[in-house]
Amino acid sequence: MQNVKTADVSHLGGSLIGYRFGAEYNPALPTLVMVNSFTTSSELCRAQYADEALMGKVNLLAIEPYGHGVTRTQSEQFTYWDSAIANLQVLDRLGISSAFVLGTSQGGWIAVRMAILAPKKIKGIIPLGTSLDYESAASRDLGCWTADDFCNPLILDLAQPVGPDWVPSDEYCSGLAESGLGENVSDDNRAFWAKKLRENYKGDEGRRRIRMCAINLRDRDGLHGRLDYVECPVLWLHGSEDQVYSVANAQKEIAGFTRSKSAELKVVEGGNHFLSATNPVEVNAYTLAFISKWN
Repeated sequence: MQNVKTADVSHLGGSLIGYRFGAEYNPALPTLVMVNSFTTSSELCRAQYADEALMGKVNLLAIEPYGHGVTRTQSEQFTYWDSAIANLQVLDRLGISSAFVLGTSQGGWIAVRMAILAPKKIKGIIPLGTSLDYESAASRDLGCWTADDFCNPLILDLAQPVGPDWVPSDEYCSGLAESGLGENVSDDNRAFWAKKLRENYKGDEGRRRIRMCAINLRDRDGLHGRLDYVECPVLWLHGSEDQVYSVANAQKEIAGFTRSKSAELKVVEGGNHFLSATNPVEVNAYTLAFISKWN
């Protein structure tokens, strides 16, 4: 796995967008853009970079959204649409004319936005453990989480400036690991993500970014009215044990892709919210088959 690099793009008055290839880019292979989940980073894709079969047939390119990883901009304000636009600008900067997009949770709705904005560039999307609604009562009725319970205290707690030694709390780090990787997350994974969170979100600059990420998560716009603008094929993968967004919600929303060449939902038994990390064997196999079919 290569080190994270940054691409200089024009969006939001100029931004440095973090990206990571699995290996040297091969123009003869299709490219899979991977978009990470809330407050994680390109490290979420470690299991994909470790898969030799996938790496041998696809360029793996993780792009870190605004507020995440090493991505930086002078604007404190950003949305998921901004991340989708910036990701497309990164592809242009790297000379990649078309790509598939796999996105976990928030990465799923960034992937959909990319497909809406650039239908000729995005060849297919693979949302994982996501929801395409805003945080609505209807989604909660279908068994999805109550975002306010998680986001409101975080947004309020991070409203005031902090000192240079500030880092996310033990409670936050542990809660993110459990919600994404399951209640039985290993001690090693819990420690890994606690370390990464504290490295990336420290001091007042880190506080501002994590707060905006939480505001975006809670207050985002829904995509139900725009799903018929997605023309490319869609493969939605969802873990049966996802604690954040339910299978029932995914079953309802997949039907919204009425103009896609294909729209299919696969439920991965035993899978958690960060599905590519908890069930990489299934995710990688489905992904490779999907790209082979539609490339």
